[in-house]
Amino acid sequence: MYTQFFSLKQAPFSIAPDPRYLFMSERHREALAHLLYGVGSGGGFVLLTGEIGAGKTTVCRCFMEQIPANCKLAYIFNPKLSVEELLLSVCDEFGITLAPQGTGAVSVKTYVDAINRYLLDSHAQGNNNVLVIDEAQNLSADVLEQLRLLTNLETNERKLLQIILIGQPELRTMLARPDLEQLAQRVIARYHLGPLTEAETGSYIEHRLAVAGAAASSPFPRRLTGLVHKLAKGVPRRINLLCDRALLGAYVENQPQVTPAIVRRAAAEVFAAPAGGAGAVRRAWPQWGAGLAAGVLAGVAISAAAWQWLPVRDTKLVSMPVSRAASQVVGAGAGVASKGDGSTSALPVAVGATTGMAPAQAGAATTVATGTAQAGVATAPAGVTGTTPAQVAATASGASGAPAGAAVASSIVPSAAAVAAPAGEGGAQSAPPLRELAALWGQSLPPGEPCQVAARLNLRCLQTRGGVDELRQLDRPAVLTLRDEPGMPRYALLTALDASGATVALDGKSQHLSLAALAERYDGSYTTFWRAPRSWRDEVSDGDRGPDVDWLAKHLSQLYGLKKPVENQPLDAALMRRLREFQSVQHLKADGVAGPKTFIRLLQLAGVREPRLSPGR
Repeated sequence: MYTQFFSLKQAPFSIAPDPRYLFMSERHREALAHLLYGVGSGGGFVLLTGEIGAGKTTVCRCFMEQIPANCKLAYIFNPKLSVEELLLSVCDEFGITLAPQGTGAVSVKTYVDAINRYLLDSHAQGNNNVLVIDEAQNLSADVLEQLRLLTNLETNERKLLQIILIGQPELRTMLARPDLEQLAQRVIARYHLGPLTEAETGSYIEHRLAVAGAAASSPFPRRLTGLVHKLAKGVPRRINLLCDRALLGAYVENQPQVTPAIVRRAAAEVFAAPAGGAGAVRRAWPQWGAGLAAGVLAGVAISAAAWQWLPVRDTKLVSMPVSRAASQVVGAGAGVASKGDGSTSALPVAVGATTGMAPAQAGAATTVATGTAQAGVATAPAGVTGTTPAQVAATASGASGAPAGAAVASSIVPSAAAVAAPAGEGGAQSAPPLRELAALWGQSLPPGEPCQVAARLNLRCLQTRGGVDELRQLDRPAVLTLRDEPGMPRYALLTALDASGATVALDGKSQHLSLAALAERYDGSYTTFWRAPRSWRDEVSDGDRGPDVDWLAKHLSQLYGLKKPVENQPLDAALMRRLREFQSVQHLKADGVAGPKTFIRLLQLAGVREPRLSPGR
């Protein structure tokens, strides 16, 4: 409908898996690398999980196009099957002919014997066999156990069947059950496909528009990236749904470009929300927002020169002329200011995306407290989940006298302006507690950006993403980013983690959280410190040599009980193979590139004394 209007060859945001629109983010490439590694690793299980619409099937299709010529692939996309039905599907996919049976039903043993014969014959011909099961969270425990038994067939070098399980996050929960421990131990590589970052969201939108034939003047301005990313949560399928509906909205309104208001209305239409919740407030916005706008315009007619004083958290006043407030309410809707007791009150707010701000500013427009017209407010742009704690800390250190509880209006939802409370009152923090983290290492950081000054003390910042399992594996204190406040980062210092839960320092107070409560609040981003070995480089890879390669070879040799290696040797194939094996066993990205996480685990296994999360280790 809108393709001609925007001079497009076709609709760019269809949810159909068109290979022409394939966009591989860094996370998708990492997921693909895990699958390809699993094929050549000698058998067992490979696990790929991700949220609905994260692109798991896209990665799987790309993987199937890249498998080696000597690899035969079986693909099952509907795993809601009994044990017998699954085995029959495996036989059908591999083209296995069953021996003639009598009139009775075919037994499980008949299927398994036929599959085993096929795998032995295939191995004798130098072929590998890979079974891919999509939507694997629907597999029953009995079927999973039968799949494990299928992998029992092996030679001295490798298992004869490689099984790749692709599913939603609950698949990881299933495999953590005690009755599936044997299967879980056979998972040689696992990867959770997370959402796109804000920058990747922008590139994703531009890529699809370019493939669809968009001209130089894009119907989606770059400044909308943060808003789209926030509303779609970085999930590719949600981005497609939102952008497609937004383009239709711009077409209906005869707008050459999508506007923030159009994006918000599109989100209200395509993303369902629980009745009475925040989504219900967003859907109701056009009605009550129009009424409030009419009321403000009536106030303008009475006194255009009047000033409207708006109370914020009792002690701060925000002022703006009624005429200016009216124009902003009409263009952006009404905001909601927290009273500090959990309730809210309506007030007009400025929405940055409607006032011509630069993209970096459009995510969060700040109000100005009386008497501090020059005060700056340090905050991450609303909806930017890719902002690292260190970047937020740098912004905070450069703010000129901004109070810790400065009010911030989000451009994501015009009816939900978050007012940040002072520390200890449930509001967002101005900076992550990296200095408190450094104190656990016995270091007092001098003034300056924490990661930069820590590097002078040989404390390196590792700013990355990973789940609770990875935090437990790395076993060191870390600053976690919480999703307590939409669009506003909040930080907790993780100091202990065990089977009973986690101990965190939040707003200066120590708290114990259950693992479920931590998983619900933790957004997957964390920062930790580590001490680098001598002459450390960001990465060492195939063919590199030097003191850090010597250090790597020495520690791997010690772990595997090998003789001391000769110094100044390159990172050769043998060492690379040993490195990948170590990374796989440690549930790290088995890519043969020794990065910070690899060095951290080697240091820990070597018994180096460092702050730990678990007592007695």
